[in-house]
Amino acid sequence: MAEPGACLECLRRSWLLAALGPYVEKVATGEVGSRSPELLRLSNEDLLKVAAPKIAGQLLARVEALPEKRLAEELLLAECWACCRHGDLYPDSLRDASDAPWALIGRGDPRLLDGLEPFEAVTIVGARRATSYGREVARELGRELAAAGMVVVSGLAFGIDACAHRGAVEAGRTIAVLGCGPDVAYPASHRSLWRRICECGLVISEFPPGATPWRWTFPARNRIMAGLAGMTVVVEAATRSGSLITTDLAVDLGRDLGAVPGPVTSRASAGPNGLLASGAHVVRDAQDVLDALLGPGRKRIEPARPDLAPGLEAVLAAVEAGNSTCDAVATATGLAGPAAAAALSRLELLGYLTCSSLGTYLRTLSSSPSQLAL
Repeated sequence: MAEPGACLECLRRSWLLAALGPYVEKVATGEVGSRSPELLRLSNEDLLKVAAPKIAGQLLARVEALPEKRLAEELLLAECWACCRHGDLYPDSLRDASDAPWALIGRGDPRLLDGLEPFEAVTIVGARRATSYGREVARELGRELAAAGMVVVSGLAFGIDACAHRGAVEAGRTIAVLGCGPDVAYPASHRSLWRRICECGLVISEFPPGATPWRWTFPARNRIMAGLAGMTVVVEAATRSGSLITTDLAVDLGRDLGAVPGPVTSRASAGPNGLLASGAHVVRDAQDVLDALLGPGRKRIEPARPDLAPGLEAVLAAVEAGNSTCDAVATATGLAGPAAAAALSRLELLGYLTCSSLGTYLRTLSSSPSQLAL
């Protein structure tokens, strides 16, 4: 395995970006030429002239005076490591991009980056305010793709990102790309998920330990998410969602796009439905992603759920037909209330259904035996 390590120049770049956080915040906008990924293409001197011209010399001198020993100690104290564009561990998929991060600061298993090819990774993004449908799809996609040996990449944000990570850590490997220091659990409410990813996956950032997140750092980190993976999949997103920034960056890099279709009446599905209309791959499940990325039939998803016991098929079919409560299922199937409730609980335990806090049931992506036979 290639060993982690970064040259002093690239490490200092990371610390410079952290120091420039509030200054870039004032100049990074949605205007062409001033978006954060575009600003990050600039050299240290040019970036300072744009973001903090009055103190450019002072900041540059301060960063250039940082000794290598101090930077190494800060990484060690934060339980982090670093790699840079001049080293073997740095992913080739990022190396040639004009706005590639000079260094990646990681916390977790560096082996996930070692030799990582785009066709081995899938980025999953979407709305922070996701629906129950979107959350379930994202979690199942993450789980099945990880189980198939893919590395699932996302940003640890609320909604779709977190669900994709949760699914992935249940079955395999995941990489979280942050817009702050990799030792900072952001958002704070995801600390337990962040800790799990650090233990069994990898958290990376181009910012040093302790770095504060800013609004501009999130579209900046999106370019890393888009670059690492061969395909970016959007589960849910409004028409003007920030998640679609990742798809634009993926297109610029020549990566594939996938989108999960949703109801045409749903605002949350407007973004992916628009991508589908523009030619993105239809993603109904993990198998669609594998077929698009690797070629049809090159890798098959093995059914992960057990076959259904007699009588449960009818209850599952009732839920699929739109009967989302226990009473509705009992009426549709002719079962007594307690028998319907027991069947629904069993289907939930087997992974065919999820139950909301309101007591309504939703079908998961798991295939039923009758579907598997087709």
